[in-house]
Order: sequence, then structure tokens, then C-alpha cells
Amino acid sequence: MKRLHLATAAPRGLRYPATMKIPQKLLSTAILLLLPAFSHAGAIEQLRSFLNDTRSYQADFEQSVTARHGRQPQHSSGTVAILRPGKLRWEIRKPYPQLVVGDGEKIWIHDPELQQVTVRKAGQAIGGSPAALLAGSNELEKSFNLQEAGQRDGLHWVEATPKNQDSGFEKIRIGLQGKDMKVMELFDNFGQTTHIRLQRNERNPTLPATLFRFTPPPGSDVIGP
Repeated sequence: MKRLHLATAAPRGLRYPATMKIPQKLLSTAILLLLPAFSHAGAIEQLRSFLNDTRSYQADFEQSVTARHGRQPQHSSGTVAILRPGKLRWEIRKPYPQLVVGDGEKIWIHDPELQQVTVRKAGQAIGGSPAALLAGSNELEKSFNLQEAGQRDGLHWVEATPKNQDSGFEKIRIGLQGKDMKVMELFDNFGQTTHIRLQRNERNPTLPATLFRFTPPPGSDVIGP
């Protein structure tokens, strides 16, 4: 399969709900969390600290998408940038380019190969999706139920379950190590699991406003408001 799926006209290989197709040839994204670590604090408290203390964020990512029946995972890689609240850029560079840009009002999903741009209102697109964890406001528990998920692979884990049943995701797991958010695991309603590993992340960098602007290329087929 050569296409990922995020939730509208989603990224290749991973299919997100109609409410938001964000990187997953992409997300998908969604996405990408650096957390201040305190030896006495649990993973949930680290996540809250990240949201309180992080204004901007950027990282490289490697992503794999595995279908319900365990077919050969689809792999992609790219970069993510976030300016909170509400602005994000998720760019898949390999193997098939795809771009998701959120300017705070709209989410733009550009598939260069199809010459297609899908547009969603930011509120509809983000909702209870992984992007809400990354680029949303600090009111995390308005959209998610959080619980500690123990330790695995040297990481401390938080499990976030969307309160909105239309989010397209069953749950999201976030793996933390020290001050860094290292891994996100997304379990969608199609039985797919997306594993995102973050690398070379930087917290509170100065990001140019142009990263979060998007104009459809001439000749593109634009779908949405």
C-alpha cells in the first residue's frame, strides 16, 4: 500500500478519521513532547509540565504504521514543528512527500503526488486527536482521560484516551525519558498502530511564522472550506 491516512485526505498508509487527516504517511502527525523531569513526579505530571512550559517545539521523526493483521509496517520520516497554541507543521519527506500545516484557524493537508489539498477547520480537525496533545491549549484533560501506564523499554508511559468518540483514535501512549518525550504510539479505530519515534528534538526554539502558513500550489485540487 503506497498511501498513508490522517483524517481528511490523510497521509499515506495511515487513515485518520474524517474529522482530521493528519500525518500518517505522515499525521499525521500528529507530532512531540519534551518534558521537564522531576524524580518524584509521575509521567502524567511530566506531561502537564511540558504543556505549561513549552511554547514551541521541533524534532525529526521516524514513523511506522502497522495494520491490524500485522502486515509489513509502512515506514516514513520527516520533521515536525509546533507553535502553541494551535499551530503545527508535520512534513513527511520520505518515502512519499506530504505536508500538514495548521495555522490556528485551518488545517491544510497537501499531497504533492495527487496535486490535492484537503482543508479542515482547526477545531474540527484537532479535537481529540494527537495534535491536541501537541499543539492544543493546556486544558489537556478537557479532551483526554489520562492514566499512568507503567514502564517499558526504559520509558515511563502515559495513556491518553480521547473523550470524543469521533476522534478516530482508541488511545494514545506517550513514552517519556528524562526531560524528553521519546515515543508516541497511536491506536486508531481502523485497527492500525502508528509508532512515532522522536529525534534531535528542541524545546522553545524561535520558529519563523512562515512555517505555519500554507498557500495551495497552482493547479491543486482543493477540497474543503
